[in-house]
Amino acid sequence: MAKVKAPVEFRNVSKRYGAVTAVDDVSFRIPAGTLVTLLGPSGCGKTTTLRLIAGLEMASAGRIFIGDEDVTALSAAERDVSMVFQSYALFPHMSVLENVAYGPSVQGLKKADAEAMAAEKIRLVGLSGLEKRAPSELSGGQQQRVAVARALVLEPKVLLFDEPLSNLDAKLRRRVRDDIRQLQTDLALTVAYVTHDQEEALAVSDEIIVMSNAKIAQIGSPHALYEEPSNLFVADFIGDANIIDATLMACDGRLGTIQLGEMLLTLPHRGAQPGTIKIAARPDALTLSKDGEGLPGTVTKSSYLGKVREYTVKTALGDLFITAPGRSDAFPPQSHVVVRFTNSGIVVLPH
Repeated sequence: MAKVKAPVEFRNVSKRYGAVTAVDDVSFRIPAGTLVTLLGPSGCGKTTTLRLIAGLEMASAGRIFIGDEDVTALSAAERDVSMVFQSYALFPHMSVLENVAYGPSVQGLKKADAEAMAAEKIRLVGLSGLEKRAPSELSGGQQQRVAVARALVLEPKVLLFDEPLSNLDAKLRRRVRDDIRQLQTDLALTVAYVTHDQEEALAVSDEIIVMSNAKIAQIGSPHALYEEPSNLFVADFIGDANIIDATLMACDGRLGTIQLGEMLLTLPHRGAQPGTIKIAARPDALTLSKDGEGLPGTVTKSSYLGKVREYTVKTALGDLFITAPGRSDAFPPQSHVVVRFTNSGIVVLPH
């Protein structure tokens, strides 16, 4: 594996198609040897951003750097990056070894040298012994690994993944995403990874770039995005959250006194000014009991999902979505309950 580790940097990059702006004045940096995910709903600009890194699209404005080199005007072939696509696009008439060796062969390497490079990458992705098999004889997860080996064989400075797990079932998705993360960590690869799946992004990323309407909504670690979303969109998009209207009564240092219906909470105000605000409360930050102090409510929906129980509770603050451990006591529909707010998982959303 090549020892070169190259960061990727966007400086005020935009991409326009006529009157339509797909990427709007975007700036970020992917440090060398890290996995950074571009996350957002369909049409937000994440795939266009990935294609701009690859050179499959050319920027309308701004500069793109890979390492110290300005690659803005370079073609895809000149950028030293490889991409793993949503569809694996393996050659059905070629064996695993031939598929992985195809790139070096096209670049002019002798067959023996190309196959030696391919065999090394096949070993790295855990497919030793399957070199002679056809793609049709492999599982979906094995085909995905072949696609990764084919991208790695050219020893790129940057590896790009475009929705790589969307064709796999749920259990296989978890296993393959762990494989990709382990491989990235072991080889210290610089990876840009695109997905619309929040759980996938949280599981594999060093950092996440959340995009909305062609712009960056927030950049941060998985923990920071989940626990401290900077705006309503991120709070609502990353995981589940109850968005609740509240009133910031007063500020004292970094803390604020917040009125929530008839309750008072003390939370970091995060720069919000006294007046009407919104807070985001994660479903597991709310607890249910039969009686005691708290917010009265009535269970309208109750679902058992094995690891968790999910509830919808009608309250004076609106319908709240609440989760509890699957082995906890159940509250059936029409149960009268008391909702309590815990000390974590509840944040003020800055304006």
